[in-house]
Amino acid sequence: MAAIAILIIGEEIVPLSPFVKTTLLAMKYSTFKTVHLFRSAKVTLFFLFTLISCKNNGQSNSDKIAQKSEKQSKEVVTGANRMYLYIPDLQDKNIGIVTNQTGIVKTQKGTYVHLVDTLLKKKIKVSKVFAPEHGFRGQADAGEVVKDGKDPKTGLPIVSLYGKKKKPTAEQLKGIDVILFDLQDVGARFYTYISTLHYVMEACAQHNIPLMVLDRPNPNAHYIDGPVLKPAFKSFIGMHPVPVVYGMTIGEYAQMINGEKWLQDGVKANLKVIPLAKYTHKTPYTLPVKPSPNLPNDVSVNLYPSLCFFEGTQVSMGRGTSKQFQIYGAPYFEKTSFSFTPQPNAGDKSPKFNGTLCYGEDLSSSPRLSQLNLSWLKKAFEQGKGVKTTFFTTSFNKIAGTDQLKKQLTEGKTEEEIRQSWQKDLSKFKEIRNKYLLYP
Repeated sequence: MAAIAILIIGEEIVPLSPFVKTTLLAMKYSTFKTVHLFRSAKVTLFFLFTLISCKNNGQSNSDKIAQKSEKQSKEVVTGANRMYLYIPDLQDKNIGIVTNQTGIVKTQKGTYVHLVDTLLKKKIKVSKVFAPEHGFRGQADAGEVVKDGKDPKTGLPIVSLYGKKKKPTAEQLKGIDVILFDLQDVGARFYTYISTLHYVMEACAQHNIPLMVLDRPNPNAHYIDGPVLKPAFKSFIGMHPVPVVYGMTIGEYAQMINGEKWLQDGVKANLKVIPLAKYTHKTPYTLPVKPSPNLPNDVSVNLYPSLCFFEGTQVSMGRGTSKQFQIYGAPYFEKTSFSFTPQPNAGDKSPKFNGTLCYGEDLSSSPRLSQLNLSWLKKAFEQGKGVKTTFFTTSFNKIAGTDQLKKQLTEGKTEEEIRQSWQKDLSKFKEIRNKYLLYP
């Protein structure tokens, strides 16, 4: 209970305390009872007792509990878990969400629930799901066309952003008030979720739909390395002038896309990033869910930026095995103590060198990388010189983002010489990057 004295002089209300104005503005949920009335010729004095709802401060008890838990947490808190920062903006609106199996919320019991299920339980009107490469449930092979459909669990329509159309259309966005974006990135330029981000931002900007990015940690944010992409090699596996490893979260990256005017015609999305808590770019982070079928664990995620170059060569990087992006090899390599035979599995229905014995190297016990490793690529190239077919495939330059790396390997440049050729562009990129960082 709070006692409030109010003077009524004529038709003007004059509070006797500065506190009164604030209290009156919060009276939407209040109950009043007059307990004493004093009259004079010109002045009427009311003493009111007010029962003020806990909603007056704009927070529910669950919000307060969540914030308290967040402050006490020693772990990284994802944007998706900081619901008090974005749920109010979703009330009574039709929501479209770009997500997959990585869009999860951690419960107080330590278990994980999908964000879509959580929002529906909170009576948020999710009307449509937009699915990136690998699909909504993350089960499609790399490069496999993802089809439109319906989620069997929720009945929600699913729109593919990895097929003929990679950008939401006006018809697909019709009736949507807000787009949520929640995908787990791994910090490598050729990982296509940042390309999906680009097209979603562009569509939102062109159709005046606010976009909210729920930020997630980048497990490879602790370093920046590799050649910066040249415009001539722009593709869906590399759309922006950034290095192979760019050291930013997906929320920071979204701000950079906007700020550098990389969207068509320089349009800018109405962007809001829900930031992480308890996070720095040096914070180690174990992904609770596989971000894609062929990145099964922390080791594969860390080795991915270095081994993905093999996607553009006649070398296997372990697809069709249980150690995807943790091994590499080929049938024509020198016989070693380590060998493997790729077979169709959940990650690849038709892996490179399917059913053929390959010799190579097991990297699954390698120390954590803090820069790209070029020695494996150079070693493989040397062993591939005697191959009847060309060592490089047509996709290599797109993966590298330049034709220089292929030339340097062919010319026998040392690893140090190759690295040195990146430094000028990396310095320029770091200056751009610094403008958009949200975390130390």
